[in-house]
Amino acid sequence: MSILEFLLKWMGKRGKPGPRVYEIDEGLQMALSTLARQEGRPERELVPELLSTGLSRYRSLEELWVKWESLTPRERDIVALTCLGLTNRQIAAKLSLSPDTVKTHIRNVLFKFGVNSKLELRQILDGWDFGGWI
Repeated sequence: MSILEFLLKWMGKRGKPGPRVYEIDEGLQMALSTLARQEGRPERELVPELLSTGLSRYRSLEELWVKWESLTPRERDIVALTCLGLTNRQIAAKLSLSPDTVKTHIRNVLFKFGVNSKLELRQILDGWDFGGWI
């Protein structure tokens, strides 16, 4: 089942033969009209791009969640504290670990997320709320 089919099923819509017509709420319509004016393009031309971008972002978030779920509880703690801006030494002190152990966990996390640095990790998880780890 494709993501689109899943979303339609979730919304209570069923795929029917022939052209499909969907309505958007007033707020989304205003945003679409504003964007179309700013871009100097017709709304109907923007809709497929916006939908594609939204679905790509949805898939990316889903993939990030799967990677997050693959982490051990300790790795999750370390990711959260890293994303909150703590250094390896600060994380080690907070979790009663050695800095070398933190470094090893960071290396494992970077591998699992497919990134090369803590900065990249922070960037892909930007917007996640790690406030519960403070």
